[in-house]
Amino acid sequence: MQEDRKTPEMRAQMTDIERLRHSTAHVLATAILKIWPEAQFAAGPPVDNGFYYDVDLPHRISPEDFEKIETEMKKELKANHPFERMEVSRDEALDLGKKGRLAALNDRDQPSKFKLDIIENIPADEKISLYRNGDFIDLCAGPHVMRTGNIGAFRLTSVASAYYKGDEKNPQLQRVYGTAFKTKKELDDYFAMLEEAKKRDHRKLGKELEIFVLDDDVGPGLPMWLPRGAAIIEELEKLAKETEFAAGYQRVRTPHIARESLYKKSGHLPYYAESIFPEMVVLEEKERKRRDEINAEFAEIESNEDPGALGRVKTMVRLLRENVLLGDRYYLKAMNCPHHHKLFAAVPRSYRDLPLRLAEYGTCYRYEQSGELFGLMRVRSMQMNDAHLYMTPEQFETEFNAVNEMYLKYFKLFGIGKYLMRFSTHDPTKLGQKFIDEPELWKQTEEMTRNVLKSSGINYVEVPNEAAFYGPKIDVQAWSVIGREFSIATNQVDFAQPRRFDLRYKDRDNVDKIPLCIHRAPLGTHERFIGFLIEHYAGNFPLWLSPEQVRILTIGDEPQLLDYSRAILNELRSHQVRAEIDTSTDKINGKIQRAEQMKIHTMLVIGKRDMEANAVSLRLHGKGNLGAKPRGEVIADLLSAIKERRA
Repeated sequence: MQEDRKTPEMRAQMTDIERLRHSTAHVLATAILKIWPEAQFAAGPPVDNGFYYDVDLPHRISPEDFEKIETEMKKELKANHPFERMEVSRDEALDLGKKGRLAALNDRDQPSKFKLDIIENIPADEKISLYRNGDFIDLCAGPHVMRTGNIGAFRLTSVASAYYKGDEKNPQLQRVYGTAFKTKKELDDYFAMLEEAKKRDHRKLGKELEIFVLDDDVGPGLPMWLPRGAAIIEELEKLAKETEFAAGYQRVRTPHIARESLYKKSGHLPYYAESIFPEMVVLEEKERKRRDEINAEFAEIESNEDPGALGRVKTMVRLLRENVLLGDRYYLKAMNCPHHHKLFAAVPRSYRDLPLRLAEYGTCYRYEQSGELFGLMRVRSMQMNDAHLYMTPEQFETEFNAVNEMYLKYFKLFGIGKYLMRFSTHDPTKLGQKFIDEPELWKQTEEMTRNVLKSSGINYVEVPNEAAFYGPKIDVQAWSVIGREFSIATNQVDFAQPRRFDLRYKDRDNVDKIPLCIHRAPLGTHERFIGFLIEHYAGNFPLWLSPEQVRILTIGDEPQLLDYSRAILNELRSHQVRAEIDTSTDKINGKIQRAEQMKIHTMLVIGKRDMEANAVSLRLHGKGNLGAKPRGEVIADLLSAIKERRA
């Protein structure tokens, strides 16, 4: 799959930090060339949290090489060379490439092969530019900082393999990664955050806290939830159902598979085919008999020694075609929306029924490439906090704002202080390929969405060429408490699928109209959102969300003490509190240590004195012993904290 090329307009929207990192990538290439002059370079863009440059080089770069590369980079910064932009003709660019002068310090015997290929793919009407810093000249549309000395602090981080243009048919290159910031403090803070992130890694904590498991026999990217993980899921679903019920949503249920015709109608086939699991062919008895007959005919042809080869080939081709057409084709559900559209169409609708809000925690399956799978963040099976809102154009602003308000409510509840809405629009040059070919509807819905975002005052950025194939979308980026960025949810505007499904409602004049549709999933998928929460809270979930909310720890094993402790346990569990009791003969310090290791939110330590005073000794994870308190007071406060979903 080829990587999308950024247009000059997209490049012009680079932020200051992206320009700085893009410039650092050029300095990286300069340094590598001073050490290995034969290096050939492909692309070197800024990316999330840093930059990279792809290089073709006989020497295998390793982290052991980073120090000497960084030394050369520092020399380039100290030289304070200007980044000079030079516009050239296509012929001039090709001539420099053939001389090996692009992404190089001087002319070379070998042509700049990757740069020549890039030139061939630059649109005819697009200006071609080069950038020079010192002796290094590169084919580049920019932009950059003014001088190499404007680059602040940087560090090389890793090296990996990558196919040229992301296509496995192309040469495999070495991808050298790094990051850069304006100041050394920002750089140090970033790496301190990475160290903290390692401790909070959801894969590590998910295993230690017995939340989820991935098993090779079940398959990669198919997480299974242990009881503690299932408890978190139940709480999130309860939250979503309460919130959505109050907002006028109606719950629905749909199957996990559907016929091929449904996904052709929706456009997921062919636009989304790469992410859908392979088809399942279901044969009825009549079709199974015909397949058996075809197999028998194949066997007869293969055993026939008749020299009439052409006739045999024609017969085999006919049988193969018939064989392919046999059976009903089904696919695992990759999206809930086609099923929800069918539910909208199942009942005659009037303008009085709108807006109609259909919600489902639907399970979807997507065939992510094995190399892209990552813990709970990239999976092949996911349970989505999905809903589809059908409305008149006049209702769009109110409904869209209500969805945004729901996001903000959730952000406050989970302590998400920093977030950003990425408003993704289409690329007009890719209509009919990557995007539905409806230019006027794209323009209309993008403008409507843009206006609502502006009027609501929500923090957003506009990103071209990343819309869904059927309409503009908003990806919600959130930052955890340690400053790590996550993509957690999506909100999409859909003008295409209601038309494809011929969805209709009667307006006030009894005329058929096509509704607008909003796809929204504020809590994303269980998998990604819980992965985020594990790292956000470092496993220290608030009481209402904690897998095991209370653990009772007894001091001693006298029957009367155990009866008192179990009575408290039963009282808590009668109120649906997830409470357990540790009645082992271990000393109390050992029991406390185990509970702390499992990050149990609340521990009730009960000894003889507590029992005699009808009290408990309260201990909170990470806060220590809060002393003895009346039993009724503690239980009442626990129930209140859970009901209110206190932080």
